[in-house]
Amino acid sequence: MGNRPNEIVFTTQDDEEVVFQVIEQTRLGGVDYLLVSTTDGDEEEALILKDISKDADTEAVYDIVDDDMEFAMAAEIFKELLDDIELY
Repeated sequence: MGNRPNEIVFTTQDDEEVVFQVIEQTRLGGVDYLLVSTTDGDEEEALILKDISKDADTEAVYDIVDDDMEFAMAAEIFKELLDDIELY
């Protein structure tokens, strides 16, 4: 699948591809974070992803931020970044 620059394609453990739209990105404490969304039928889901890539990785590796404190910190930064952006 040829993904566009504002998309990220994940492969699940069941080898299913899920396409996420990248809404915003930021770097906190030397770690890259992405705010992404996906539409599954009528439901839209937004997630914050954290880059957990190692130097030896040939592609970026992301994980869903599930630590409450880390999530709150990243969410606040994304909120500030998006204040001036109109989302559709």
